Amino acid sequence: MEIIVRMLGRRFFQVGLAAVAVLLGATAAIPAAPPRPNIVVILSDDIGYSDIGCYGSEIETPALDQLAAEGLRFTQFYNTGRCCPTRASLLTGLYPHQAGIGHMTEDRGHPGYRGELNDRCLTIAEALRPVGYRSYAVGKWHVTKAISPQTDAEKHNWPLQRGFARYYGTITGAGSYFDPATLVRNNTSISAFSDPEYPADDGYYYTDAISDHAVRFIQEHEGDGPLFLYVAYTAAHWPMHARPDAIAKQAGRYAAGYAAVRAARYAKLLEQGVVSESNTTLWPFPADLGERGRFWSWDERNMEVYAAMIAAMDDGIGRIRQALAETGRLDDTLIVYLQDNGGCAEGIGREGDGPARAGRPTLPPLADEEIRSTLRPKQTRDGYPVRQGRGVMAGPSDTFLAYGRAWSTVSNTPFRKHKHWVHEGGIATPLIAHWPRGITNPGRLEPAPGHLIDIMATAIDLAEIDYPADRIPLEGRSLAALFRSGSIEREPLYWEHEGNRAVREGNWKLVSEHGKPWELYDLARDRSEQRDLAGEQPAVAERLAGLWQAWADRTNVLPWEEVQAARP
Repeated sequence: MEIIVRMLGRRFFQVGLAAVAVLLGATAAIPAAPPRPNIVVILSDDIGYSDIGCYGSEIETPALDQLAAEGLRFTQFYNTGRCCPTRASLLTGLYPHQAGIGHMTEDRGHPGYRGELNDRCLTIAEALRPVGYRSYAVGKWHVTKAISPQTDAEKHNWPLQRGFARYYGTITGAGSYFDPATLVRNNTSISAFSDPEYPADDGYYYTDAISDHAVRFIQEHEGDGPLFLYVAYTAAHWPMHARPDAIAKQAGRYAAGYAAVRAARYAKLLEQGVVSESNTTLWPFPADLGERGRFWSWDERNMEVYAAMIAAMDDGIGRIRQALAETGRLDDTLIVYLQDNGGCAEGIGREGDGPARAGRPTLPPLADEEIRSTLRPKQTRDGYPVRQGRGVMAGPSDTFLAYGRAWSTVSNTPFRKHKHWVHEGGIATPLIAHWPRGITNPGRLEPAPGHLIDIMATAIDLAEIDYPADRIPLEGRSLAALFRSGSIEREPLYWEHEGNRAVREGNWKLVSEHGKPWELYDLARDRSEQRDLAGEQPAVAERLAGLWQAWADRTNVLPWEEVQAARP
């Protein structure tokens, strides 16, 4: 049946079925094919596999939980392990090196590492435009090195130049939630504090502003055609910033400590059926991370702020869903939620003993231009020095901290490693798909492996588009058959980031850290990657290594040493 549908086309096939039903005197109505759906893709930032409620977390995420209960939860979906490559892959349906962003937004002088989307790929917005979609983007862009362009020509990879009709967000990847750098409305750089839509005394918060604009774009969507909305939250990327009332709601939630919270998450994941004891294990918490030491109250606060950031995002997702419902679009909208990499073990701002906040500002106020171009400012706009170090309580605008490796280990329960790596902890992501008129048997778990490259392929399929032959061929597979309780054939999946490498074929996964030997795991029995089988199955390891190398040669992947040598 699936083959016939692909050969004849979904609409033609269903019309044919209806005709046959009439000829046979059938009395049961055959539902018409749904129209081209609206598509909403929601991407969060630096959040681990177990950080939302319907994937094991103690953090309350009722909006995401509702989407999952009414849709699908994929249990083996993947990103690329880092922010820029994930965005490039998601937007284009290609592996990141093919799109030109094999690392970050720096030009390393090689096609796979230009730090810019190239002109041989299409974004989802560009692909959907010819069939009547109007596209909008909000939040983090991070697929161009032109963060402060001097000419319009340098904006060729900004959202409006890559198919989107409206945009509000930050061109770069990180910054203050209270006064974000590189903030842009459409094609114009702006400042949160000089924006008449957000008077300073109302208390600007970037996550809320992203949600506000997503809702607005839905409400103000023009024409009868469908919409595509790309919502790229920065939550919960460092710095750990949240409103005081939001932090207060998380007080005491982490008092039991890292290991206890991780154990509770694993138990909840098992209860939910998202993971199984047959192929995962809660391996011993790393001894070097300690537990409830001298700075415990400080690190407990870090996680409370992190949880508050996720809760604020979830509240915004609830508002997006409500806007779709109020405009009569919810039933005909595919909503997809996923994350750009695993939890982040980076130690930003965690070294040394930090100072207490000064009683009053000590530095001259900054101008808008200085704020717009400073990713890690040394002071706030109103003159307070930005504080870092152990003991500095995260949350306020004059702090700049990450939550660290211990909490990242909790976030990535029950998997190994973190953001940057391509072990499961770095690349495993929740994927929630919600589409009332397009998903059968809602509420179920979907175990089929999938990858970011599948999002573009799915959009192309649902919009019934012939992908242009003069562009790099898409790498992904449409997920539409899985929405209908079907199946898809899957080619091997591949990864490379900073010399960390992996390939997955079926249940076999070959993976290595940069500069270290290949490791081989049977994910059907060991998705937590605890028992390396490379020595026991050398033929399998050798074959998969050959597949990886052929893929690397085809997709512009360089040895990491060459990339580093070309550092600008």
